[in-house]
Amino acid sequence: MQGAVCNIRLSAFAYYIIFRKGFEFYMAQKRDYYEVLGVSKGASDDEIKKAYRKVAKKYHPDLNPGNAEAEAKFKEANEAYEVLGDKEKRQKYDQFGHAAFDQTQGGYGGGAGFGGFSDFGDFGDIFSSFFGGGGRRRNPNAPRKGSDIEERIMLTFEEAAFGVKKKIKIYRVEDCDACGGTGSKDKKRKQCPTCHGTGEIRRVTNTMLGQMVNTTTCSTCGGTGTVVENPCSKCRGKGKIKRACTVEINIPAGIDTNETVSFRGLGNHGFNGGPKGDLLVTVVVKRHDLFMRNGTEVFCKIPITFVQAALGAEIEVPTLNGKVKQTIPEGTQNGTRFTIKGAGIPNVRTGIKGNQIIEIVVEVPQRLNSEQKAALKKFGELTNDTNHKQQKTFFEKVKENFKK
Repeated sequence: MQGAVCNIRLSAFAYYIIFRKGFEFYMAQKRDYYEVLGVSKGASDDEIKKAYRKVAKKYHPDLNPGNAEAEAKFKEANEAYEVLGDKEKRQKYDQFGHAAFDQTQGGYGGGAGFGGFSDFGDFGDIFSSFFGGGGRRRNPNAPRKGSDIEERIMLTFEEAAFGVKKKIKIYRVEDCDACGGTGSKDKKRKQCPTCHGTGEIRRVTNTMLGQMVNTTTCSTCGGTGTVVENPCSKCRGKGKIKRACTVEINIPAGIDTNETVSFRGLGNHGFNGGPKGDLLVTVVVKRHDLFMRNGTEVFCKIPITFVQAALGAEIEVPTLNGKVKQTIPEGTQNGTRFTIKGAGIPNVRTGIKGNQIIEIVVEVPQRLNSEQKAALKKFGELTNDTNHKQQKTFFEKVKENFKK
C-alpha cells in the first residue's frame, strides 16, 4: 500500500515537473506582444488599437475559413491586445515580460505554490487535454458572429454639427444566395469522414505517465466538422461571397473627427446561423472657412473697423443657425471675446449645446489718402493719456523699471 501511495505521489510530482518545464518552454517560445501587433514599445494606446484591428481583420476566421495558421495568429493578436490594451497589464508586461502572467510563479510577484492544473486557466485545459484529461472542445457547428466592417467617411462642418443621414457603399461578406450559405449545390453538407464531425483529430500515445493526447484541427474540413461533395459554382464551396451594397446610416449630431459610430448588424454575415457583425464608421470633419471647433464650443473671429471699435456698434455675427445681432461697446479692444449662449455644437451623448465664442479683430485702415491722414493726425493731437489707458500704463511700467 505504501508503495502504491508513493507511486501516486511520484506520478503527480512527475506531472508537475513535466508541466512546469513545458510551460517554461511555451513561455520562451511566445512572441513579443509588440511584435505580434507590429508596433513599437513607445506606441500610443490609439496606435495599438488601430494595429490590433488591422491584424485581427487580416486573420479573422470568418475571412480565412479552414486556415489553421490564420486562426492561430488571430488568437495571438487577441492575447497581445488583451495585455497591451490594458494600461495596468501593459505596465506589468513592460517590466516583467511574459513572466508577469506566469501563474506557475504566482504571477509577477512570485512565490505561489502548486495548486493544481485548474490554476493555469486555458493552459491548464490544454495540459489536461494533452494528458487525457479531456479539456474543453469547441463545437465546430456552433453559431459564430460575423466580423466587423470598418469604414471612414468625410463630413462637412455642418453635417457633423447637426447630424446627417448618409448612404455609403460597403463590401460585405454575405451568405451565397445560390446555395443558401451551405457551399453545396444541393444545399447539403456531409459529416467529415476524417474527424467524424468533431472538427479535431486526437492522437493518443501511451506513456509511463499515462495517456498523452495531441489535438489538432482537422485538415480535411478545416475544423468545421462537415465537408461539401458538390461545391457551389458561385461561391466555390465557401458558402460566402463578397458583395458591394449600399446602406443608409444616421450620423448623430455633435460627432467629431476620429470618433467612431457603431451600426449593429450591418457587418459581415455570421456562420452557422450566428449574428452579423457590426459596421464601424469613423468620421473625418472638413475644415470650415469661418468656424473652428473645440468640443462643443464654436470659435469665430469677427473683423471690425477702428471707428466701430472706438465708438461702438451693432454688428451681424454668423452662427451655425444663421446671423445674430451683437452689440460692440465703445472702446472695444482687439482680441476682446464675446459669448453667444447655446450657439455651439450639441454634445453627441447628451444633446446639450455648447456656446459660440467670437473674438474681435480690430482692422487698422490701410492706403489712406491725404485727407484721411490729415484727419487722423488731427485726431491724434486731440487724444491724451485718458484715451489710451493701456499705453499710459505700459510707459509707466517702463519708467519704473529703468529707475531701478
